[in-house]
Amino acid sequence: MSYVGPDFEPPQPRRSPLRRPLTVAVAAVVVGSVAGWGVWQAVGDPGGGDDGSNRAAARNQPRTAPPASPTPSAEPTASENGEGKDGKKGDDGQKASPTASSGAAADGPLKGKVVVIDPGHNSGNFRHTAEINRKVNIGTGMKECDTTGTSTNDGYTEAEFTLDVSRRVRALLEQQGATVKFTQDGNREWGPCIDERARIGNAAEADAVVSIHADGSAAGNRGFHVILPGAVHEGAADTRPIVGPSRDLGERIAGKFVRETGSAPSNYVGGGTGLVTRQDLGGLNLSTVPKVFIECGNMRDSKDAALLTTGTWRQKAAQGISEGIVSFLRG
Repeated sequence: MSYVGPDFEPPQPRRSPLRRPLTVAVAAVVVGSVAGWGVWQAVGDPGGGDDGSNRAAARNQPRTAPPASPTPSAEPTASENGEGKDGKKGDDGQKASPTASSGAAADGPLKGKVVVIDPGHNSGNFRHTAEINRKVNIGTGMKECDTTGTSTNDGYTEAEFTLDVSRRVRALLEQQGATVKFTQDGNREWGPCIDERARIGNAAEADAVVSIHADGSAAGNRGFHVILPGAVHEGAADTRPIVGPSRDLGERIAGKFVRETGSAPSNYVGGGTGLVTRQDLGGLNLSTVPKVFIECGNMRDSKDAALLTTGTWRQKAAQGISEGIVSFLRG
């Protein structure tokens, strides 16, 4: 996801007295999962964790549809069967089967668990700029409903990437017996808005929610990072009950993501931890269930883009995300 617009505008840098190292127990979880990497020094960053280095590049992200290009090859998964392509929609294209799942979950260790996967953005947002620019309340203020997201320099969009990885994650989780619901599955003309994405997870009483994205930072900025909710208690937002479990979820995903993909934590946010805490994201602020975002890489860096556009790597990314979720749900 590009740091432009809703859930994507970097917070203004501020000095905070709350910065402190994670406990030894947290460090042990991450270091134990990240064999081969050095010391993970996670930093609590209620101000947002963005050092501003990607801000200028993000402003240059396309606000209209990028040039068309063939979708990169991807290994087929059990869930990529044309589901969600029937074009049905509600009154304004915003209410069509937002929590559709791919079918009955198999028996397995996650039987009875509900996971909501939120594929970031929507390919149709480019054609619905008025709708996605509408402001919604995120508790701490107002933000645009959604954005178009970013793309690689060759035109592979973030929306295409997130939906592909999300479907792969779903297939893996359903093999473990989980019930998996999506906020959108290519079956909506645009959106949903960021506040609705949060409500979908809340209404499902999800045991875990993961919003999947890719970043749009400057070339040379590489790696993944997981965004955790900060403590917010304002307006309709009260994240205090979910801060702890969300951090646990995020740390487990980060560790498994490194192990499966071999990708390094972000070199431009998070201080090398792969973890960033923010209080300005509507999708997190309005959640009442454990939830994190993951930025799988930077689409504007040629080396990261080469990974993101490869089906084999996307399967590894899905494996890392799903294994982190499984680890969290099984304790």
